[in-house]
Amino acid sequence: MKQIFLIFLSFFAALLAFSQENDSIIVVQSPKGRLSGLIDVQDLTNEGYNYWNDKFEGHWSGVELGINGFAQADYSMYPVSEYHFLDNDLIRSNVLNLNILQYSKGIQQTRNNIGLVTGLGLSFQSYHLDNNTTISVDENRKIHPEVLYFDSSQKSKLSSLYLEVPLLVEFQIPIRHTANRLYFSAGLTGAKRLETHTKVKYHKNGKREKLKSPGEYAIKDYKVAGTIRMGYRWVNFFVTYDLAPLFENRRGPILHSYSAGIKLISF
Repeated sequence: MKQIFLIFLSFFAALLAFSQENDSIIVVQSPKGRLSGLIDVQDLTNEGYNYWNDKFEGHWSGVELGINGFAQADYSMYPVSEYHFLDNDLIRSNVLNLNILQYSKGIQQTRNNIGLVTGLGLSFQSYHLDNNTTISVDENRKIHPEVLYFDSSQKSKLSSLYLEVPLLVEFQIPIRHTANRLYFSAGLTGAKRLETHTKVKYHKNGKREKLKSPGEYAIKDYKVAGTIRMGYRWVNFFVTYDLAPLFENRRGPILHSYSAGIKLISF
């Protein structure tokens, strides 16, 4: 019996020793860049950490008001007596822009202060001419000045309506608070002419009258303009300059239209 007990005790001791030799602790190392095996630092940095608001917002949409003018005038295809018949009163020649749609796209991975801006807008452009002068079109679709006189207080203007699509690159600088940003944008606007007319307003027998004459007036159907815009909060300015002349080739004087003004309302 004693021998059986000693054999059992020896077997138990040997079994215990065997289990201790093969028992080990396996340390699983976290992948490089992973904290405590739970948070991957690279997961944060690969997609970029944005120090400001994630969404880039441009400054195209809104209501703008400004003045219109003509530059680089060339009347060499007209007799000297007809030179400058489209000279306009700059202060009373207005542009009204209704920029109704906007789409903005940031182009940075870890910031949101540079982006692309596009959209859709309507531009109402009018040029106040000499009070007694309007324009007409001959059989060759060439425009000429036409003198009309109804009364001493009459007014004359040439107006067009355009559908505009911009493509702008915009830079923004946060000032004091991320929501308040100084911005500067530059790019191009493409426009489709929707309607053009001349209008002469006058008084007859004490009543206000107007002579409105719709037509194409040899104005190009499409145009491209360069534009610069900048502002901060409620102070916003814009300048545009047409890259091609207003009228079709050899059908009118060479005139490049430009506009400058301010934004009244932002959407």
